[in-house]
Amino acid sequence: MKTRTLQWTLAAALAAPLMAWAAPGHEGHGDHAGHGAGHATTAGRPGDPAKVSRTVDVQMDDSMRFTPAQVEVKAGETIRFLVVNKGKLPHEMVIGSMKELDEHAEMMRKMPDMKHTEPNQVNLAPGKRGAIVWTFDKPGTFAFACLIPGHKEAGMVGQLSVQP
Repeated sequence: MKTRTLQWTLAAALAAPLMAWAAPGHEGHGDHAGHGAGHATTAGRPGDPAKVSRTVDVQMDDSMRFTPAQVEVKAGETIRFLVVNKGKLPHEMVIGSMKELDEHAEMMRKMPDMKHTEPNQVNLAPGKRGAIVWTFDKPGTFAFACLIPGHKEAGMVGQLSVQP
């Protein structure tokens, strides 16, 4: 349990500079240091684990699909996505707008070995489990995808519908 707490503490500490970089008025992706910063705010914000409204189980596998492929939430809801990789390949789940996911996927194609941790994503080795706790602030249609090169292109994309 101490290891998981340490991992969450480290993730929060690493995310803080990215959140500051994503503040209004700071546009574009620039260099690697700013990679993904905007992904932490467009579809909402990192959620408080103590304020989770409900849990959604998500499976990823080598058929390049998420189960479920569509998730409906209400604006203001904090969701804990419990994600499991049932495949034999690494997979990830990244939350954002389709535009952000497309931009992020392009960056991943250019730097396929890049390792990163952001509050809107979880990267999982085969057979591993992880979680994203996310608060959806406003209504709209967002997405989640696996941005490992080739996976999104093969159809590994899901839809998030945030209702008022």
